Amino acid sequence: MKIAIQGEPGSFSHEAALKLVAGAEILPCALSAEVFAALDSKAADAAVIPIENSLAGSVLEHFDLLLKHDVKVVRETLLRIRHNLIAIRGASLDEIDRVFSHAVALAQCRRFLAEHKKMKAVAFYDTAGSVKQLVALRDKHAAAIASEQAAIYYGAEILETEIEDDAENYTRFFLVHREAEAETDPEANKMSVAFSLENRTGSLVAALSALSAMGTNLTKIESRPVQGKPWEYIFYVDYQIGSSEEGAHSLDALRAHCGMVKELGRYREAEI
Repeated sequence: MKIAIQGEPGSFSHEAALKLVAGAEILPCALSAEVFAALDSKAADAAVIPIENSLAGSVLEHFDLLLKHDVKVVRETLLRIRHNLIAIRGASLDEIDRVFSHAVALAQCRRFLAEHKKMKAVAFYDTAGSVKQLVALRDKHAAAIASEQAAIYYGAEILETEIEDDAENYTRFFLVHREAEAETDPEANKMSVAFSLENRTGSLVAALSALSAMGTNLTKIESRPVQGKPWEYIFYVDYQIGSSEEGAHSLDALRAHCGMVKELGRYREAEI
């Protein structure tokens, strides 16, 4: 299976893709929009996207892309994010004066960087891309913060392991298929849904109360502005379901209160 990801080979998305589909062929894309375009054009069989980090929060662009495209979430996984200080082979820790990585990864390793005052943090477009760059430059004074997978893929060396500030650092990833080819897991116990509401008093409360009345457990809610319609919003919710029938009934309950309801996926809830 060819899976599109945003980022370079060796990224956490790459690691998540292999966790979701062992032996998958990875199609790296520079932008998230290109990931979904690859899925639309059938250049890829599926996509793996990060949707939420336990520390940094939601990846908001991906909610918009899930709504825009004819796709379905079929699985989710939780990946423990372990940041490593990576350099070219032969480099030593005391030689490093610049550390490249994605801004989020740098922010999650503040304590390590504060303890090594000689190291200047430099934001880069991608964690794995920062490893790719330093290997290409062969600079013994530069390092990157990235996954173990990145060090292996580019033939670099890990100088320090697990340098993140918080060990409880997880990213939730979705495995996404084209809607026409998506198969619902018969043991699915979780749903992701997008809906819009009329701008009137109590409309959101009414919609959520309809779900609550069914005994569904809401696990996440997110709002995103509607492009071209100032102060109008799309709401994204995740909730647990007891059966496929309950999932269908929940959609009917929302439709009674919402102008638009789109099921984004029905899948088995991932466990840590």
